[in-house]
Amino acid sequence: MDKQRLAGRKALITGAAQGMGAAIAKYWAAQGAEVCLGDLNIEGIKKVADEIIADGGKATYVKLDVTNEEDAAAAVQHTVDTFGEINLLLNNAGVNKPLFFPDITKSNYDFIMGVNAWGKLNVMQKAANQMIKQGKKDYVYKIINVGSILSREAFVDVTVYTMSKHAVLGLIKAGAKSLMEHNITVNGYAPGVVRTEMWEQLDRDLVEIGMFEKPGQSMDSIAENMILMKRYSYPEDVVGTAAFLASAESDYMTGQLLMIDGGMVIQ
Repeated sequence: MDKQRLAGRKALITGAAQGMGAAIAKYWAAQGAEVCLGDLNIEGIKKVADEIIADGGKATYVKLDVTNEEDAAAAVQHTVDTFGEINLLLNNAGVNKPLFFPDITKSNYDFIMGVNAWGKLNVMQKAANQMIKQGKKDYVYKIINVGSILSREAFVDVTVYTMSKHAVLGLIKAGAKSLMEHNITVNGYAPGVVRTEMWEQLDRDLVEIGMFEKPGQSMDSIAENMILMKRYSYPEDVVGTAAFLASAESDYMTGQLLMIDGGMVIQ
């Protein structure tokens, strides 16, 4: 592992208690980044931070409800107080709760759009304002928003989630145009089926609404019928792309969403 690749990066990672967020936090720290882990699951982020520190990395953690403006501002400030500045944001936190179109409720809409759309805008705004305040015109700040295959596709059982991930794509494009004058790039990556705790819950939810008959069938069916590589992914399949977007290797790149889905969406 190249411990200099991300040296000097001071990162806030949302949704870092498990899944992709936790895996990326560990991967970035191993490459020299100093990482602040934000999540509502305090026990989870403490465990991840302790593991990073035990492996010789630098990490801290902070309670973060991405839908709460005070929490977002406090998480950015905690990153600055701990590491001296913030120059990298991974907007990873996300939720899903599948329902067929006729069954969508306002509470379902508010829950998903609140975290996936407003939550990303909220944390991104607070981080960007701090980056602007810091200045450093000769430095490329980086914001990475996590999208989905559903930023470019749609499935019948996840209409609101699809809407939220299309919103993430819009946020990447608008953010790139709005923030480049401050040397802040905005990009993202779009996973497909990633076997995480979130997907395990989604799998159970899909059985509950009758989309599939038994647990595990959703991931296996999608892998067989929709993914060119014929397998679903794990967080380890995503960390390399996230590290590229966090590194100087992507400095001449903004407004882009990279698909990392095993070939589900061909652009």
